[in-house]
Amino acid sequence: MQYITPDDLAERPGARELAQVATKEGARQVATELMEATLRGGDRSTWPTDQVAVADDALQRIQDAVTEAESIIDGSLAKRSYPLPLSPVPRLVTGWTRDIARYLLHKDRGGKEDTDPVVRNYRDALKFLAMIVKGEFSLGAEDPITSNPDQLDVRFESSPSVFDRTSRRAF
Repeated sequence: MQYITPDDLAERPGARELAQVATKEGARQVATELMEATLRGGDRSTWPTDQVAVADDALQRIQDAVTEAESIIDGSLAKRSYPLPLSPVPRLVTGWTRDIARYLLHKDRGGKEDTDPVVRNYRDALKFLAMIVKGEFSLGAEDPITSNPDQLDVRFESSPSVFDRTSRRAF
């Protein structure tokens, strides 16, 4: 996890939601308190080992979704020659990582995609990444390309000159 930490995920979307979507199918859902402790690296010694194992499995599923989200982001940013991985990580990228990973964890659930905030946030993240690829959007003050003059690609184009040395000899 380069662009987002488990602590960030514990804050939003939260341990309850992550426990619901990351617990392996057929297993008893991880308790919210245990998921919170697992995400934040807290004390889990009071929990039975079988429940801790389920929480660890859920954390692995979360990390896999985050890794996939980071790969999607890096793949898009590589098209614009960003130095990867980004350091420091712009807040926008942290949010996009959260939105994409959350979508990947939720993708098997039913519901209306038109009104689902998880789907909407995922699509918005992909739209912004596409805008970055086209050069229509910046990562802000922390953007390594716009803050590094060596990375800028400036070109000047003009029409051919009307008067050059050969055409002026006639005068």
